[in-house]
Amino acid sequence: MSDILRVAVVGHTNTGKTSLLRTLARDVDFGEVSDSAGTTRHVEGLRLMADDVPAAELFDTPGLEDAIALLEFIDGLVAPGERVDGPERVARFLARDEAAGRFEQEAKVLRQMLASDAALYVVDARDPVLPKHRDELELLAACARPLLPVLNFVAAPGARVTDWRTALARLGLHAVVSFDTVAPPLDGERELFDTLATLIHAHRARLQALIDARARESDARREAARRLVAELLVELAARRDRIEDAAEADSEAVLQAAVARLREDVRRREQACVDALLRLYRFRPDDARMDALPLTDGRWDDDLFNPETLRQMGVRLGTGAAAGAAAGVGVDLMVGGITLGAAAALGAIAGGLWQTFGHYGERIAAKLRGHRELTVDDAILRIVALRQRELLAALEGRGHAAMTPIEVGGTRTASADDATRQWRSGSLPGALTRARAHPEWADADGGGDDKDDAVAELAVELG
Repeated sequence: MSDILRVAVVGHTNTGKTSLLRTLARDVDFGEVSDSAGTTRHVEGLRLMADDVPAAELFDTPGLEDAIALLEFIDGLVAPGERVDGPERVARFLARDEAAGRFEQEAKVLRQMLASDAALYVVDARDPVLPKHRDELELLAACARPLLPVLNFVAAPGARVTDWRTALARLGLHAVVSFDTVAPPLDGERELFDTLATLIHAHRARLQALIDARARESDARREAARRLVAELLVELAARRDRIEDAAEADSEAVLQAAVARLREDVRRREQACVDALLRLYRFRPDDARMDALPLTDGRWDDDLFNPETLRQMGVRLGTGAAAGAAAGVGVDLMVGGITLGAAAALGAIAGGLWQTFGHYGERIAAKLRGHRELTVDDAILRIVALRQRELLAALEGRGHAAMTPIEVGGTRTASADDATRQWRSGSLPGALTRARAHPEWADADGGGDDKDDAVAELAVELG
């Protein structure tokens, strides 16, 4: 055996072999994934690295299409009474013209098996156990390589996991791993490599190094993701857009135009965070779509500021602040640098001023002359945080072979965890409260160490 572990990924057609490799490599562009049978026609390999050191090479192979006929053909190559072991029987077949003709696809699989240290036999757990599967396993066993069955699509309705485990055990294959390539378990990769290491002890050290490196990468990726979301929230909380001219500040048209600009900036900034998260997890820009809060052409839809969004996300609002929260922008009246919007008596009016200007604007403007500052409403900060937390959870549990966009539901559920309930109706984190007093933090390059400390603090609370 070579220093680098060589593993053939084999199985019947359309069971998810390429999907498994995509997920293990975290590469949505590896190979071709399709619902059509026999998509992979050639052997294609990839290399897994552990701290920049090659740890394993995995080889995608064509699907076995006619194992029953091939097994009969190979049996016919052995004379009555002749004692020939498995590898010799396979070698006899590969030397025949049929290996380049009728059984060309199967020959590619068997050649790669003989050139590998071990193999992963990928099973679509939704399929019934049939005689062809038993013949496939007999052919693969003839190559005399350790074989680890991998049950794919185990999370799908109707998956026959028990049937497959029973059938494999009857064939002497007791080491079996369940690994759904669409929604892999968080510890699925570790279990797969750890089980493989028990079958090929000579490569255990290299596989353990791969397991450890993947764990560190996962932790670093998760930490970086939380920091991206924390930076988004801190910068939105710090945002203050001032309408300097007192006469213009009394114009509802000017005020609404300023609100529209701020809302668009919030959408754009949130979308930048989404794009960065998808890149971090090595997904495509169009790999995420909200359910109640949909993505359109890879972009978050405009209903971030829709009052219905607040209800679906379970964000609680007081009746006095409802109008301002629906707008998604707080309007603070400024006189001599004092924010009257923070006063209890005027808070609700200030929060909803741009919508209720016709009722209150003239009375307030007659008494107060100054400028106004627009800020992102607390309710919108809550919604952005909830959306991003749901997206992070979806990215953590998504395989790179998934062909449908990430679905992130916005509907409130009774099973919400404590952190979700806190974001919906509890006090906002202290880092966001501090950000309100630091408009310089709204700049991606501004704020210095104090902003960095707030972002780090909030990133922990997002975990």
